[in-house]
Amino acid sequence: MTKHLVIVESPAKAKTINKILGSEFSVKASMGHVRDLPQKDFGIDIEKNFKPRYVAIKGREKVLAELKAVAAKSDTVYLAPDPDREGEAIAWHLKTALKGTVPEDRFLRVSYNEITAPAIREAFGKPGPIDLHKVDSQQARRVLDRLVGYRVSPLLWRRIRGATSAGRVQSVALRLVCERENEIRNFKPEEYWLLGAKVAKQVEPKDPFEIRLARINGEKAEIKASEQAHAIKADLEGRPLRVAAIVPREISKRAMPPYITSSLQQAASSVLGYAPAYTMKLAQRLYEGEDFGEGPIGLITYMRTDSFHIAGGALESCRRYIGTHFGAEYLPEKPNFYRSRGSAQEAHEAIRPTDVERTPDSLASVLEPEELRLYRLIWQRFVASQMVPARIAQRTVEIEAVPPPEKTSTYLFRATASEVVFPGYMKASGVEARKKESGAGENGDEVDTLPPLAVGEGLDCIEWLEQQKFTQPPPRYSEAALVRALEENGVGRPSTYASILSTLAERRYVTREKRTLSPTETGMKVCEFLVAHLGELFDVKFTAGMEESLDEIEEGRVEWTKMLGDFYGRFQQWLAAAKGPPADPGMVKALLDVLDGVREWAPENKRGKRTYSDRKFVESVRQHLAEDKPVSDRQLEALKSLALHYREQLPDLPRVLDGLGLVAEAEKSRTPVLPPSPETRRKLELLEKVEFKPARQVGKKTYDDKVFADSLRRQVQSGRALSENQVHYLDRLVMKYSSQMDNFESLAAELGLHKEGPHAMEDVGPLIDALKTVAEWKPPVKRGRRTWDDHAFFQSLSGQHAEHRHLSPRQVLSLKKLAARYRAQIAGFDALSERYNLASLIKTRKAAAPETAAE
Repeated sequence: MTKHLVIVESPAKAKTINKILGSEFSVKASMGHVRDLPQKDFGIDIEKNFKPRYVAIKGREKVLAELKAVAAKSDTVYLAPDPDREGEAIAWHLKTALKGTVPEDRFLRVSYNEITAPAIREAFGKPGPIDLHKVDSQQARRVLDRLVGYRVSPLLWRRIRGATSAGRVQSVALRLVCERENEIRNFKPEEYWLLGAKVAKQVEPKDPFEIRLARINGEKAEIKASEQAHAIKADLEGRPLRVAAIVPREISKRAMPPYITSSLQQAASSVLGYAPAYTMKLAQRLYEGEDFGEGPIGLITYMRTDSFHIAGGALESCRRYIGTHFGAEYLPEKPNFYRSRGSAQEAHEAIRPTDVERTPDSLASVLEPEELRLYRLIWQRFVASQMVPARIAQRTVEIEAVPPPEKTSTYLFRATASEVVFPGYMKASGVEARKKESGAGENGDEVDTLPPLAVGEGLDCIEWLEQQKFTQPPPRYSEAALVRALEENGVGRPSTYASILSTLAERRYVTREKRTLSPTETGMKVCEFLVAHLGELFDVKFTAGMEESLDEIEEGRVEWTKMLGDFYGRFQQWLAAAKGPPADPGMVKALLDVLDGVREWAPENKRGKRTYSDRKFVESVRQHLAEDKPVSDRQLEALKSLALHYREQLPDLPRVLDGLGLVAEAEKSRTPVLPPSPETRRKLELLEKVEFKPARQVGKKTYDDKVFADSLRRQVQSGRALSENQVHYLDRLVMKYSSQMDNFESLAAELGLHKEGPHAMEDVGPLIDALKTVAEWKPPVKRGRRTWDDHAFFQSLSGQHAEHRHLSPRQVLSLKKLAARYRAQIAGFDALSERYNLASLIKTRKAAAPETAAE
């Protein structure tokens, strides 16, 4: 019988740890959190000191039942989630949920930074209690986020079409993106000029090199206009050039520290093009383990960390590796240490390989390509962090344009060249060639090489150079740059960066293009509203201060409920100001009185689960006024709109509007509303004849194409045009069911429909038809945890093409590779090869490797 139950978050981790601990342990996965605040209710009793009400997460009931059954038969329950706030909270929730099944003293908490046999055995050899300070910190964050989300999001829904949510940290990240966008839009470029010369020695070697004007009359050269540039160039004509000084120096460039969460996400984005969420997904796999034939083992330490600390044993192993494989000259006398920021937990480690001897090359046959690239990044950074600095020799030459007797102005030119004298840590990073130092020289006067020069030596001017330039606006944030900005400003924590960026994209507040983030129109409106009405709440410094308060709770220096109480007092004041004063009751009563004249109300309109009625709305506002309840500005605006909508039935309305000062507003409302376009009507006609797919459930939401199309049709039939967002989704719906529409290609051109994405799609229909004739597909190939199945992959591509008439460029390439691979079974392959240039794919195929379509 199993003696001990171990609970971790994921099945992959459970499998790895179970093999390490043996048969006396049963390792089960909780699948993450098992309890949380309720989804549909607020779930916080503010009057009872912000007491949260936790419920079992939907779908976790079966998991909890299984854990209770196994726990009841076990001597000990080890709670072994991740070693951070979220992990500690999961452990606490598990213990709370299993109480009554297991005695209090049979729960033990174990923490570890890597999933290797020594680390796991050491952790289970010295278990401890749950850190309640960490739990309190996580609870405080959860309650804070619920308070802000539940109280602020409804303000957005009422004011901004398309707005879905506000978030305590998410909205600050959006603010950074939007403020940068405003900087770009408001930027006014300024002209400036760069002057220089192409010169050469008067004796061999006469290879030319470029110099840049650095000083004019001893001052920094700043040339703002073409007239000034041309005047200087004219003044330089005919002046001899002479070497005035040669300034050698050696730069010692120290290695960067090992990765923490934020720097890994930044590097993976910049170097590998991975989104932060994808980076964390790959890192999770590396952390949880790979099977090398003797059981799975974790390859890296825990990947959510802000500490540069490295365990002593890992340091010693790394230093031994450097001495053996690189040489003693690459090993510093003492280990390199890096200072973590004040809030970092030194009990955690930086992200490093669990065994430095396990090189990236040794894992090439085990890891998937994306995993291997990320592991190589981590391994190289860790090894380099413990090596000596690189030494870079830098030589700067200063060249003067000798003034003739009749001129007194002086001009000094510069050029700088750098050369790696000793690579040091660059050896581990694979950078041993000459290394340019960014920012060398005042005006960026770095050149590849400089010939041997001597002070006083004359130079020939081959050509005077001038270049007009303009100052550039700040760049948009990339995902890496936004993570860096969040970290530098103290906003968010390692575990939240990836989810923040994912949420902004999912909410359609930002778009990502060529690694840069741009706010959408909705995102800009949301930001403008939040800054205007709740600017203090979504201030970068305030949010960073809240993060510091959460850190203080974790350290046991602040009581979490006290912190929430202090916050909530200010929060209520901010919300009250954001909602604004109530509407003028006199104006409300006047509009209600005039609306008494409506004889025929529009019929009720059902949209989704909600029913909208003009008559009932007016009655509800009348009831508010009768009960002396405040009427909001939004309700007042709705009353104005209704009065104007029913103006034909209200002969007394002009007099009332004049008395209320609303005549101008009424005149503006007479501007005719644009009717639905013929293209929109035609698209809806096409959808009348299709057979819609069944509704699908995604989380709490139900997506039903037929219901959505019907709602758009009702809106158009009422004479109201669709919004830009509605047209976008209508187009997607038509594309989705295009396979059921006759002669769709010509219809698409007629209706202005286009395939999504930046690339025009090739017509791959003949390729798909050819591959449908393949009679014998190769058997599936298992590599690591993934199975590659050509036939299944082709069927998915074929189905997607039939449904959407669109494949991504990468999918098209995969389709071509499949055709090249199965060419022996395809009749007329030569014609296909010529049309789609398949010959190049055949030539470059690796005969030894089991090629798959997805590669």
